[in-house]
Amino acid sequence: MQDVSKANLPGVARLLSIMDALRSDDGGCPWDQQQTMDSLTRFTIEEAYEVVDAIAGGDIDDIRDELGDLLFQIVFYAHIAQEDGQFDFDDVATAISDKLVRRHPHVFAQGQTSVNTGAKTSQSALSQQWETIKAQEKAERKAAKQANTDSSQPHRVNNEPLLDSVPKGMPALMYAQKLQKKCAKVGFDWPDTLPVLDKVEEELEEIKQELNASTRNQDAIEEEIGDALFAMVNLARHCNIDADTALRKASIKFAKRFTAVEELAHAQHHSLTDLSLDEMESLWRKVKAQEKL
Repeated sequence: MQDVSKANLPGVARLLSIMDALRSDDGGCPWDQQQTMDSLTRFTIEEAYEVVDAIAGGDIDDIRDELGDLLFQIVFYAHIAQEDGQFDFDDVATAISDKLVRRHPHVFAQGQTSVNTGAKTSQSALSQQWETIKAQEKAERKAAKQANTDSSQPHRVNNEPLLDSVPKGMPALMYAQKLQKKCAKVGFDWPDTLPVLDKVEEELEEIKQELNASTRNQDAIEEEIGDALFAMVNLARHCNIDADTALRKASIKFAKRFTAVEELAHAQHHSLTDLSLDEMESLWRKVKAQEKL
């Protein structure tokens, strides 16, 4: 077998050759040989989150390494598809290149689009252009599929439901945001922020009612908390805030403060398990006060 471990090939070509070797029946890696597209999905999600974490950390070497791990996932999927005679890595690169050119006519087809390409290009105009092109692509794919469908087989006559195009496998916050944005595009949305805030308060009140019920119903509590979270995502959207980013920043802030509380406890020769809740709360207030100095 050819030794592809040496850096004697250009970056992408070397990576593709390494993938060939890992999946090879002749001396390949048993773990890599056993993987399928389905088995890889959880690793892909983990790698995407590790990229986000590296970017938040700001270490450029970590960012480079994590992007490499994520790229390997794409190479892996493409290789499995190539084995099945479906597509290869070059097809993936060609497809995204073609898509980017189609969806940026103001860059690649100047003079053939009504969007102003000057410095004051409207973000809303570009967004509308993007969505129009996406809708056109979708209609063309649908027409092509229907043309290839046996006319004797029943098929859907009406347009597909608006929300069918939103992947249910998205992280929950992202899924909620996508659903709300889709509905807003057809006018199903609150007119401004105040009624959204009222809705948040309404959902919180319903949680209180469930918690104060004589018999606690866990399913009902879960449903009401879910409704409140969905309303909070809606509020964030109306405030032009990405809910996932806001929650991530709040979580990072909490982790930083809690670590500082732990360090203060250790400085006083205590472990956290030795402290009462009131004592830990006192340290928490001290950490918050130090942040303001």
